[in-house]
Amino acid sequence: MALSEAMREAAAMAERVAATDANVLITGESGAGKEALANFIHSRSRRITQPLVKIDCATLPADLLEAELFGYERGAFTGATRGKAGLIESADGGTLFLDEIGDLPKDLQANLLRFLQEKTICRLGSTRNIRVDVRVIAASHVQLQQAVASGAFREDLYYRLAVLPVTVPPLRERRDDLVLLADHFFHVYASEKSPRLKGFSNRAIEAILDHDWPGNVRELINRVRRALVMSDGRLIMPEDLGLTRGIAMPSPAALDDTRMRSERRALRECLDRSGHNVSRAARDLGVSRTTMYRLLSKHGMRE
Repeated sequence: MALSEAMREAAAMAERVAATDANVLITGESGAGKEALANFIHSRSRRITQPLVKIDCATLPADLLEAELFGYERGAFTGATRGKAGLIESADGGTLFLDEIGDLPKDLQANLLRFLQEKTICRLGSTRNIRVDVRVIAASHVQLQQAVASGAFREDLYYRLAVLPVTVPPLRERRDDLVLLADHFFHVYASEKSPRLKGFSNRAIEAILDHDWPGNVRELINRVRRALVMSDGRLIMPEDLGLTRGIAMPSPAALDDTRMRSERRALRECLDRSGHNVSRAARDLGVSRTTMYRLLSKHGMRE
């Protein structure tokens, strides 16, 4: 099955971008696949044999971000008992992926801009500049041009990053990709399904195509994994995906409980078939005796 026109255009742009060493700014909604596109660009670049170092600017506190990005010397702050190279330095020769760059604090935006201009970094607690050869790929789900207009993001940094802008279209604009992606994730997470589950029913395919996917690819992954656990038949149905009107997605706790019950049922059935011979049951499940005993202990099923 061919990719959608929107995704073919994004992939073609990424191919052209990968052949250069210029900085890249990837924009798109949350969960649309910006990190996957960054992986693709790095894998097609001359830097493929060098590191691809990733950092999520939205998850690290501001006081840790500077040390993580630029590194530090011994004694630079309380607890710095030895020096440490930062992520920029560790990516030397390769690619640095800065996810959610729009969440980078303003003072660190200035430091990042200085690095992009001078290709050198200075560790915290040091006065020595270190030259680093790194290609930067940044990503953001917010419109950075609007952030520039509001004063939340530096205009000069935006233009340094957006030398080659690439947009990942949302999943609702890539209907031709839906069945291909659903089938892909079905096989990626096949270890979570029962052996008798073979694929998607026609009704499930219709439900997938009818859904708007506000959570994009991330939501598709979650719903497919849910279906692998919830389905009791040979084919996934819309209700297994939580795509029947009025059926809500279960909470993580409910999903964990379902997994535990399925695992416990599989153990019990296997033990019954083996006459409660643990070694034979372990062979039937394709696990070691040690793993089998660990599973039995986990579920309070002492043999």
